[in-house]
Amino acid sequence: MIKTVLFDVDGVFLSEERYFDASALTVWEILMSANYLGLSGEKTFRTAYSDEEIAEIRTKVFENDDVLNFMKSRGMNANWDMIYMTLSEQLIHMTAQLPDEIRHEAGALLQKPIDRETLGTFKEWFKIHPVEPDFERFLTDFSGTKATKQGLILYLNEIAEKRLGIKTDVFKPKSTFWHIGEHASQEWYVGDENILTSTGEPSVQPGKKGFLNEEVTLAEPNFIREMFLKFNDNGLSVGIATGRPRLETYKPFGYLHWLETLDDNHIVTADDVLAAEKKYDAAPLAKPHPFTYLLSFHGKDSEVRRWTAREPEKLPNGSETLIVGDSLADLLAAKQLGCRFAGVLTGLSGGKARGELEAHGADYILDSVAEVKDLVLGLREK
Repeated sequence: MIKTVLFDVDGVFLSEERYFDASALTVWEILMSANYLGLSGEKTFRTAYSDEEIAEIRTKVFENDDVLNFMKSRGMNANWDMIYMTLSEQLIHMTAQLPDEIRHEAGALLQKPIDRETLGTFKEWFKIHPVEPDFERFLTDFSGTKATKQGLILYLNEIAEKRLGIKTDVFKPKSTFWHIGEHASQEWYVGDENILTSTGEPSVQPGKKGFLNEEVTLAEPNFIREMFLKFNDNGLSVGIATGRPRLETYKPFGYLHWLETLDDNHIVTADDVLAAEKKYDAAPLAKPHPFTYLLSFHGKDSEVRRWTAREPEKLPNGSETLIVGDSLADLLAAKQLGCRFAGVLTGLSGGKARGELEAHGADYILDSVAEVKDLVLGLREK
């Protein structure tokens, strides 16, 4: 019998496509804009693009999504990590193109935190000594490692040693450069209207409308609302466990009329995860670490510290809890907790994800979240 259902959001209820569009635009902006590395040579940077132009940029930056699929297949779930990985690999690649005397100086800079001042210095070098990004290099550079999750980020240091001959540990999760990409990404996603609420800082590059008010649902919104209500009527506990920040979860859940059907204590977002990481010095707690699901199951008013262990305890009667997600990261979290897992084929990889989900032991594979209602109610009767 299923007593609790915990849902991921992106690729389950809401399309991931706009997040990945924003990720591609972020990489493009930091490479091209004069506010960052300035490769375009233009003084002004466009902040409005047609869908066709966005698709073209994304195809270029992420190699027809092969780069995104690679990172997701290695258990990396956060768009901000994917942005950071792509940008860092390109920065190493472009540094390798500089003349010897400059490259040595640049290598020294890559042994210290990469902040906006650092990017300004690289911008001046790249202006004098033009370089070219090469997005095809990503999969080649990472072909030499079996690293997964955050280990992929740390492998950037090995790439830097191979390409530049430097010993560095500057490439790490949640670094200064990581946060630069995070903020730029938020500008694209939430727009000028919400950027201060989202980050506490103004836009570096104003003029972005944001994708937040244009969410695409992966099932009819009223059907999802009715599913939540039906679960409530049948005594099921429902939780949300998402890598989205609070604003990007609550705002669409509000205008889609889902929020009033859920218990706020069991809606866990990236903000809750980041707060726990800081309070308990326990990073990383993002998926595939099961912390997000643990907090959603037990509630945000529970004793948080005990869920921050590297290998937290399994859920009691785990087979009575169903986790619904679209990615390997969600599946790995479910396995660690001893829960059942339903994988939906509406994420980035679509139907291609079936083989990976089957190989890692998903209990159920569904075409979309619309099939969860019948699955859960059917299991309740057994």
